[in-house]
Amino acid sequence: MARQLRLSLRRPTVHSRDDFVRGASNGPALDALDAWPRWPGGALALAGPQGVGKTHLARAWAASTGAVVLDRQDPDVAAAAGRPALLEDVDQGAPDEALFHLINQAQREGASLLLTARTPPAAWPAALPDLRSRLNAILVAEIEAPDDEVLTGVLRNFFRERNIRPNDDVYAYLLRRMERSIPGAQEIVRRLDETDDGQMRPVSRLLAREILESDIENLDLFEG
Repeated sequence: MARQLRLSLRRPTVHSRDDFVRGASNGPALDALDAWPRWPGGALALAGPQGVGKTHLARAWAASTGAVVLDRQDPDVAAAAGRPALLEDVDQGAPDEALFHLINQAQREGASLLLTARTPPAAWPAALPDLRSRLNAILVAEIEAPDDEVLTGVLRNFFRERNIRPNDDVYAYLLRRMERSIPGAQEIVRRLDETDDGQMRPVSRLLAREILESDIENLDLFEG
């Protein structure tokens, strides 16, 4: 079998909008994000489960708009005055008063606020009644778990970053068996790249099968 030389050169990881794969599962959220700065009330909440690309999109937006990235546990409200601001993982806890002021500031000229979380704002804890009413009114853009179109594009991106050209049948095989998340795609590509048996085998369906079956075997041993 011909050996496939895989170069060690890799592109640095950046949160670029150009690298984000659009599909049915995230298209409406992308459209809502691109409506900036015309968000109602100046704020948008980007919500979706872990591993769908919220941070990727949020950081790309922050870079393109010059937004200040705030510390969730101690957000600097003054630093966000009159400019775009990003606050991530809000559902994991953020000071009520600071969040209240950030949402109010977002309505002013030159300001805007992008929030990310796994759940919509209506489900976030809020002790302040005024904050609750503002959270309920925020425009929400939800990202669903990635569909086949998105996962295929993501896999292609991760393979390209590692200078790998897998056989065409690898994609369909992985889609039916891999964890359906962007981190899951990144992990399986890493393992396919770093599998070292001394043979420098090409990334093929056979190699993918060996790795995925080893996961099942190890899980069976652990559960037993």
